[in-house]
Amino acid sequence: MAHARLYGSLGIALDSPRVVVTADAAETVRCDHDDAREYARRATELLDVPGADVTIERTLLRHVGLGSGTQLALAVLAAVARAHDRERRVRERAPKLGRGGRSGVGVATFESGGFVVDSGHPTERFTADRPPRGEWSVPAVAARHEVPDDWRFVVVLPDSEPGRSGDGEDESMRSVVESADPKLADEIAAVVARRVLPAVAEGDADDFGAAVAEVGRLNGAWYADEQGGVYRPPVGELVARLSESAAIAGAGQSSWGPAVYGVTTENRVEAAHEAAHAALSAAGVGGEVLVAEPRNRGARVERE
Repeated sequence: MAHARLYGSLGIALDSPRVVVTADAAETVRCDHDDAREYARRATELLDVPGADVTIERTLLRHVGLGSGTQLALAVLAAVARAHDRERRVRERAPKLGRGGRSGVGVATFESGGFVVDSGHPTERFTADRPPRGEWSVPAVAARHEVPDDWRFVVVLPDSEPGRSGDGEDESMRSVVESADPKLADEIAAVVARRVLPAVAEGDADDFGAAVAEVGRLNGAWYADEQGGVYRPPVGELVARLSESAAIAGAGQSSWGPAVYGVTTENRVEAAHEAAHAALSAAGVGGEVLVAEPRNRGARVERE
């Protein structure tokens, strides 16, 4: 988005890979996972509890475009809250964990799953220096739809350098905002409103895949100078190869990559999986291929 809003985003909750966190009430914070330990410490402060014994059973690869930081932070918060019988209030507390500063999709999908479009942030707030941690609100959900059960998503994780994060990501985002062409924002908004939303509402995987691929291409044009092209290498080759497959409705780069997605359906999974491996081979890189189902519900929080 541009003009009155910045950083509007869209995304889908997948059933796998997933984050699994367990926590027990304790008098101090104990956690062997470096990133999660800091989230656990902040969570105990936000919840006003003395501590927690936190274990990360499963987590996502960091900085590859899967939203790992937000999912880990919110999962730790939810687990600590459950251990102490406190309300989670993840949307309210996410900024204090350093999450939701740009995209609100990670928070929204943690809350309720499905396909989500968020409303972005007011332009006047986010063209200056980034505000201090926690002094922002998570973007509101502008639209949410259930994703048809027979849709599938091929996720390709090439052996490549991690995507941008932290200060480097902030600098790149700010550079793009300062020189962004508003016409691109209008094109993206039109594709989202006229193609993406109708396709997911009607359950048309082919139209949806083609539309989100177009959004990705247009969005990539904004970031071409920052990432070495419309897609960061070697993502461009992977997207091109996946797009040639009749089993895949649309392909693109997730966030800063290097994760690549392809939209398909249950009856085309085998061919889509083969196409993804062939794409890695053609690009001359190793990597992993996953096939995920959509998740139309929020994170599950339960007592063992």
